[in-house]
Amino acid sequence: MGKAGHWAILIGLIAATAVCLALHPPEEGATAFAPAGSGRTLVLDAGHGGEDGGAVSLTGVTESTLNLSIVLKLDQLLGLYGQVPVVLRTEDRSLHDESAETLREKKVSDLHNRVSAVDETADAVLLSVHQNTFTNQKYHGAQVFFAPTDQSQDFAVAMQETLRTALDPDNARQAKAIPDTVYLMTHISCPGILVECGFLSNPEEEALLRSAAYQNKLAAAMAAAWLQYDWQV
Repeated sequence: MGKAGHWAILIGLIAATAVCLALHPPEEGATAFAPAGSGRTLVLDAGHGGEDGGAVSLTGVTESTLNLSIVLKLDQLLGLYGQVPVVLRTEDRSLHDESAETLREKKVSDLHNRVSAVDETADAVLLSVHQNTFTNQKYHGAQVFFAPTDQSQDFAVAMQETLRTALDPDNARQAKAIPDTVYLMTHISCPGILVECGFLSNPEEEALLRSAAYQNKLAAAMAAAWLQYDWQV
């Protein structure tokens, strides 16, 4: 069986697990599978939060709530495989210091705190979840961006391919270097990728991104990419 066949099987297994998880959540403290043993700690970042809602979908849903929903599903799913990711936020809130007052101060403080949390995690790999938007509604498809750090590009390429295989075989987007303006991704010292799950400005994709079933598929694909990737520690 070729590599694509193994990917399809693993993604199918994880997708089925995601469905089971939604129907029958595991009891607290239960572990269904052994750890994958990558030697790395995955840090899950749900982009934006609180007063900084990020982009707004065509139906008025904030990006921050969608990011969080997908991250929490991914965290639960990986838990069934013995993984214990570090989740930067578990509620729709900003991670700014209490001393921050204006929205700008809160955004700056939030980003600094996220960078610190990532850099303080031993052997970290950052996976930041976001949603895309554009003025033209025709654009769609997930895209992965990578930080300017060792192993980030290779992981981004693997993630992009897994998302394409699992969700949208016609998606021709390629993994790209993150723009210098994205503070979090350009200030971490560990491997890191940012996944734009889709376009909130595209009616069909926006409807998918709001659905729990599609969010489970996204989480399953991201989990598959993480569990399969061969990290060099």
